[in-house]
Amino acid sequence: MSAEAFEKTNWGWQWQQLQQRVGEWLELQFSQFKPNIPDAPAVSLPSWLGDLLWRLLQGTFWLMLVLLVAWVGWQLWELWGHSVTAFPSLWRNRVAKSTATKVTEVTVSEWLKRSQVFQRQGNYREACRCLYMAMLQRLNDTGIAPHQPSRTDGEYQQVVQVLEPNQPYELLLTTHKRLCFGNAEITPEVFDECQQAYREINVDGSQAG
Repeated sequence: MSAEAFEKTNWGWQWQQLQQRVGEWLELQFSQFKPNIPDAPAVSLPSWLGDLLWRLLQGTFWLMLVLLVAWVGWQLWELWGHSVTAFPSLWRNRVAKSTATKVTEVTVSEWLKRSQVFQRQGNYREACRCLYMAMLQRLNDTGIAPHQPSRTDGEYQQVVQVLEPNQPYELLLTTHKRLCFGNAEITPEVFDECQQAYREINVDGSQAG
């Protein structure tokens, strides 16, 4: 491409052409009034006026573009904004469900074995928690209270009220609340009570140790 062809297609040249066309258009509009004005002098559009008009057109264009983008952004936020803000809680719920699914894969006998291991280590808090989990797993296996990630100890207490005897369930649930919401020390005596409670609800006669 020659230098002359490039000059005719660059932005500067196009800008000059647009200025000239705007000026010619305005001059044409003014000239339509000439028949009604005898001996009216020829109207010529100053170059600064064409430049001013072009700048006004540019400013109007960018203002409308910004307003359009802002409006589209607001509409998108109205449609999907709640999904964006809710994403962290949705992710936590998904992780909780995944964890709950893993918990259901642990059998009653495995929870009891873990309880024995923690008992020998002197970790009575975890030993009692394993007995609690063994109780929940038994409730799930027997169909009395299938696993639900959102089920609370209070809801489990409502379920076991109809069971006989329900005191062993109440003891394990109460101890679990102490583990989760309090700093009470879990002594060997407390573990023995939980272990005896599980024996009472173990209809198969298997023992926790």
